[in-house]
Amino acid sequence: MVRGRRALAALAVAALVAACSDDGADDPAGDAGSTTTSTTEAPADAPGSPTVLGPDEDLYALAAGELTPGEPGELIAVQPVPGVLDGADVWRVLHWSASLEGDPVPVSGLVAAPAGAAPDGERTVVSWAHGTTGIADECAPSRDPVRLAGLALAAPLIERDMVVTFTDYEGLGTPGRHPYLVGESEARGVLDIVRAAQHLEVGAGDRVVIWGHSQGGHAALFANEVAEDWAPDLEVLGTIAVAPPSQLPVLARLDLRGNQLKHFVGMILATWPEAYPDADPADVAVPEALDSLDQVDEGCFPQVAAAWQATLDEPLLREGALETPPWPDLVEANEPGRRPGASPVLIVHGDDDSLIPAASSALLVDQMCAAGATVHRRTYPGADHSSVLAAAAADTAAWIDARTAGEAAPDDCANGADGGGAG
Repeated sequence: MVRGRRALAALAVAALVAACSDDGADDPAGDAGSTTTSTTEAPADAPGSPTVLGPDEDLYALAAGELTPGEPGELIAVQPVPGVLDGADVWRVLHWSASLEGDPVPVSGLVAAPAGAAPDGERTVVSWAHGTTGIADECAPSRDPVRLAGLALAAPLIERDMVVTFTDYEGLGTPGRHPYLVGESEARGVLDIVRAAQHLEVGAGDRVVIWGHSQGGHAALFANEVAEDWAPDLEVLGTIAVAPPSQLPVLARLDLRGNQLKHFVGMILATWPEAYPDADPADVAVPEALDSLDQVDEGCFPQVAAAWQATLDEPLLREGALETPPWPDLVEANEPGRRPGASPVLIVHGDDDSLIPAASSALLVDQMCAAGATVHRRTYPGADHSSVLAAAAADTAAWIDARTAGEAAPDDCANGADGGGAG
């Protein structure tokens, strides 16, 4: 494997955190808002007799009410979402997961399956992990599926007779703040919605491919790493991470005063206490930053970014913050690539990504190889943070087909190649 990129990555990664964004505005696969398919019933066969909601009822209000706790993946409610994806029936779902402290938490999301009756056999499930949308409940992608880039990307998977799931992650649309870039929290949402899909009469099986972009690439890598412990009932065939954030410990030691970083740092400061009660922002943030943390509850990604950049000109973190426990350990704990994971990994990156530099994923591959992972990296000349999804679409589909067919995955760790080509 080609080494010597560490210095480049350390310099380039200053822009890394700003790249955890995929707010749904860029739809690389075209218009997801087709209107040819609808469903009149939400088929459910789940423990606990899930509530079946009509299309105009409020699933998120139900999540905020009194609920009887259930096991991860157990359905709470299901709701048809007609007319959003050709050839598919789509449902909004509410299911149980668990916080890092082990408390049952409801999580929302979407499930899409080929229209019509389920087959006799089981369908492979692809679990999509979305990029940054924001922290406020209104930013949950399942609230407005047509804006979800991953829904359009699901079309060829539906044509392959697969089920596709889309988690909102913990705290997006449901009670509590979403723990932003907390890897294991993201991972549990990615895995538990697959279990929820299995309770719908759509033929969802145990074989899973995990796929995510930007923040979702981070989520996908963590889902692969924790799958054998958190969801041993699932067989993860492969994991695709597109432009994933990494090198977080390096980032945490860089100057964080650039305006383009403020809203991402602010989202971490505001939300990590949701997952880590000992992580007190008052221990590391300047008073002006503490006064502004609640801005994350007042809009989605574009609004939060504009608000933070407009109101704060000084550093958010006070001197010595990055050496203040428990923050250094938490940053390290949320760095992907420290464990081998349940499945082979494909990392995809655009060479012209100005948000998450491509050099960062080269360093990530080094980390993953050292951890014993099977990983292959492909880069795409001229592709940026968003356009890389379309640029890599054919290769991604072929890689998924190969994993579902049981073929051996390419491995940069074994053959010593850099994995920088598009092939």
